[in-house]
Amino acid sequence: MSRTIRHRAKRRPAGLLIAAALLLTAVGCGQAAGSPAAAGPPSTPDVVEPLSPPPVPQLPATAASADGRQVTVASAERIVPLNGGLAELVFSLGLGPRVVARDVSTTFQQAAALPVITQAHEVSAEGVLSLHPTVVLADRSTGPAEAVEQIRAAGVPLIVLDDAKQLADIGPRIDTVATALGVPAAGAQLKARTDERLQQARGELAPAAGRPKVAFLYLRGSASVFLLGGAASGAGSLIEAAGGEDAGTAAGLTGDFTPLTSEALVKAAPDAILVMRKGLESVGGVDGLLKLPGVAQTPAGLDRRIVSVEDGKLLSYGPRTPEVLRSIAAQLYAGTGGGAR
Repeated sequence: MSRTIRHRAKRRPAGLLIAAALLLTAVGCGQAAGSPAAAGPPSTPDVVEPLSPPPVPQLPATAASADGRQVTVASAERIVPLNGGLAELVFSLGLGPRVVARDVSTTFQQAAALPVITQAHEVSAEGVLSLHPTVVLADRSTGPAEAVEQIRAAGVPLIVLDDAKQLADIGPRIDTVATALGVPAAGAQLKARTDERLQQARGELAPAAGRPKVAFLYLRGSASVFLLGGAASGAGSLIEAAGGEDAGTAAGLTGDFTPLTSEALVKAAPDAILVMRKGLESVGGVDGLLKLPGVAQTPAGLDRRIVSVEDGKLLSYGPRTPEVLRSIAAQLYAGTGGGAR
């Protein structure tokens, strides 16, 4: 998600700190210009699929928070998830009617009418507390830290989850959220459903000749922010599951992101480029992307082989990740005879 990427960028030198400060655009979906294969499939309804019937929380319940605390939740009547991935989990568990606020990265339709309690991706403690939450869900990328501590100091149970960076993180995140909200049986059901759909999505992949190298680019044209993903970007697990190879990792980028330069792209030599759809739109679609340093000279640029996925879904690593995997595979192997069956 955008806030996660910006949070990671804060740990970088001053140049990227300036870029990080500019990453304040809301996450959303958009259809980019370019050839049909490059621009991605037609947009589908941005919705989550809740379990039915909705579970009834059995509380109090105690859950382990990623910051070392044991947090006891006495009520799940007013839930505040502080990013889109966590909101997706809560709604998928069937507890959406209990959610009283959202952040800007929560873009699916069922949450659209909820008040936004982030200011340019930063959590507003006052905004959260004004809604009288009975439980708050966050992850390590949630900030600022002062806001998180202010919510805790007010006596609100707040559970921190580890950031999701790979497919293997989906199950543990479902378990933690379901335990905290007193619906462990629903959590097991959702985890089984998600795992089954992931296996189905993987089973639909037909063998392809070789493993295409895929570079993940984070783009925000309005802020002139262009980053190339490395081993810790969070996209590598999806690329590998779709039968590709993460180009940033193959080029020796061990961190999360590095500024996009001609030299970096030449070294990565991607066969395809993966982007968030709003980011692609922000640079003027595929034609605009090809004008960025070095892009047109890569195999991906020469073939206009661009894969785009909705911002709110790409790195969520949750119940909708099987859809993401199918979308990546369908675009990555369009016209190649491999990939999605």
